[in-house]
Amino acid sequence: MPPTPPPATIGIGVIGLGFMGRAHVTAITEAIAAGEDCELVAVCDRDPDHRAGRFRGGPGNLSLTSDGPLFDSSMVQAYSEATELLADHRVHLVIVCTHTESHVEVALACLAAGKHVLVEKPVSLETAQVRSLQASAAQAWTTRSLRCMPGMCMRFWPGWDWLKDAIADQRFGALRSLTINRMGTRPGWADHFYAETNRSGGAFGDLHIHDTDFICWALGTPRSVNTHGTPLHCTTTYHSPPPFPAHCTAEAAWDLAIGSGFRMHYLAVFEHATVEFDLTRDPRVTLYRDGRAAPVEVANGAGYTPQLRHLLAAIRDPSLPLRATLEDAVSVSEIMDAERHSMNRTVN
Repeated sequence: MPPTPPPATIGIGVIGLGFMGRAHVTAITEAIAAGEDCELVAVCDRDPDHRAGRFRGGPGNLSLTSDGPLFDSSMVQAYSEATELLADHRVHLVIVCTHTESHVEVALACLAAGKHVLVEKPVSLETAQVRSLQASAAQAWTTRSLRCMPGMCMRFWPGWDWLKDAIADQRFGALRSLTINRMGTRPGWADHFYAETNRSGGAFGDLHIHDTDFICWALGTPRSVNTHGTPLHCTTTYHSPPPFPAHCTAEAAWDLAIGSGFRMHYLAVFEHATVEFDLTRDPRVTLYRDGRAAPVEVANGAGYTPQLRHLLAAIRDPSLPLRATLEDAVSVSEIMDAERHSMNRTVN
């Protein structure tokens, strides 16, 4: 089948309207407001309230609750089965936000139906499954120019992309230490899924993967890892020769007491400055240098909207490389396997 040129207006469908599905619907709305020629044309979920745009729950300072429906159900086609959405000719890009164990199956079906794909993280808890999607996506790109991108949103998150650039250009000298924390209470919505660690991956699989990916993207693939704790609360130390920093750790947790809120934080110590990101503060990024603290100007909001806008641009321009690829997802999954092995060895 020859490649199909992208349409003037890219129609988007979202499969799975849990918290992440809601985040992506919001990102579509924000992208349109920013001038993107795209449209939410279809959604798919088994829950009739979700199909009508009515939602419940959200993690505190990342909550997406609203006074009314998140989208106009009279303008968006709602389906209860993914096969129905994939048969909709108005859908050009599908965002896959189902439970983790079905990500690869649904993404493969999207590619087979001739759709571009944004698949949420983790692509799978099984590296072999990530590899299988990567191989199919590579063929779909070669034969039909279909894009398939993993949702590695920290590569697009305001303040985190800034840190990556600061590390790369050494504007504050070499990075000596990087400490990352991503912690909260286990999600209270979809408890039948999140309570089963073998399905969700726990905080290790659901949260910690963000920081392993960011470290790989910003610093390069670590040579070795040491992980302590459990899937509900763990810390990894990453090791590699210089210029990799001598101290690099990431902590993730789902065992904080209810009401503790969600924490997303980094502390980056350079030769000539220290930089801190704190999701709970305004401004979120602070630069400490020469005895002074100063805010760093970064965009507001989360990483989902710039991530979507990047993918839309890549769909329109086949020469544009993706910032996050399934090859990256395979590499990160392999490192997570090593971390899991290290954690299990420590526990046992």
